[in-house]
Amino acid sequence: MIRKIILAILGVLLVGGSVFMAKRTINNREVRKPRKEKKIKTGAFVEIVKNSSTPITITASGNLAATNRVDIYAEVQGIFNSSSRAFKPGTWYKKGETLLELDKKEEMIGLKAQKSSFYNQLVLLIPDLRLDYPEVIAKWDDYVRRFDVNLPLENLPEPETEKEKLFLSGRNIYTAFYNVKNLEAQLQNFTIAAPFSGVLTQAMVNPGALIRPGQKLGEFIDHSVYELEVAVNTAYGELLSIGKTVQLHNVEQTKNWTGKVIRVNSLVDPASQTIPTFIQVRGKGLKEGMYLEADITAKEEQNTYEINRKLLVDNNKVFIVRDTILDLVQIEPIYFKESTAVVKGLEDGMQILAKAIPSAYAGMTVKVFSDDKTAMKN
Repeated sequence: MIRKIILAILGVLLVGGSVFMAKRTINNREVRKPRKEKKIKTGAFVEIVKNSSTPITITASGNLAATNRVDIYAEVQGIFNSSSRAFKPGTWYKKGETLLELDKKEEMIGLKAQKSSFYNQLVLLIPDLRLDYPEVIAKWDDYVRRFDVNLPLENLPEPETEKEKLFLSGRNIYTAFYNVKNLEAQLQNFTIAAPFSGVLTQAMVNPGALIRPGQKLGEFIDHSVYELEVAVNTAYGELLSIGKTVQLHNVEQTKNWTGKVIRVNSLVDPASQTIPTFIQVRGKGLKEGMYLEADITAKEEQNTYEINRKLLVDNNKVFIVRDTILDLVQIEPIYFKESTAVVKGLEDGMQILAKAIPSAYAGMTVKVFSDDKTAMKN
């Protein structure tokens, strides 16, 4: 009996001790506050949109070609005798100087023989004219006195009556006269003179060579004025006008020239849908075949803004910042340049990203930084 009482007392004490220890443990436990989730903000450089009028400049390129160009061909046969200067590529000739002269001794002798024969016909004609047409003998006497086989043949005196004309035709005077003039014209083809001051760009024969009719001898250009042919998109074809000023530069953009539109072809290239446009340019440093780029101001687009092409999303959207939150807005691209794009659809005062943010998305929280540099400069 006593044993049961002792066990009961120990049980009560054990339970009471357990409850006491449990309450103490609960009271001594440190209550931890829930940790707040921190939102990490990405830095964003922005610029303020201010729409304006943007000139649309078309950039086209091409190779220079001389405006005045002559391919030199032989019309007669002969030995290349001489030239005013060395007949070599790069040689400069003044207008009227001899580019080539072929040996024409035999032709000159033949011409003088033909002139002498014609002179004999005129001498035999004078007595008959004196008898039948005394009223015209004076002008024919004067013509015969001035006749010189070493000088170019002068034009015949004009017949005063139809009878006089028929009389001359019956004596073959006109036939003999035009035979001589034909030989004189052929003799001129033995000398090729520079039609303008310029440079020989091709020389395909050397002195002493036998030249044949139809043979190409070289190429001669006027190196003071050139043309640049460029292809312009048909969208701007109506805006091109003859006389429009065009800025030209080399590929390195170290040299600049000013040209003007002189011709606009009415034919559209079916493959590229472009219009051939010709720009005339003068200046130092220009060479035949030089590659140049032309900046043609086609028109001005009103209420537009120019941004860096890297900021475009799918070529028709752009990120703006609304109260530290990124938003994606629709825009209308008007013209693409090499590194920038002219767009419409942005409102004045909008905050647009000045620098692209990797993995940006609509709704993204950002921390805005002011940036004086525009997207174009970055």
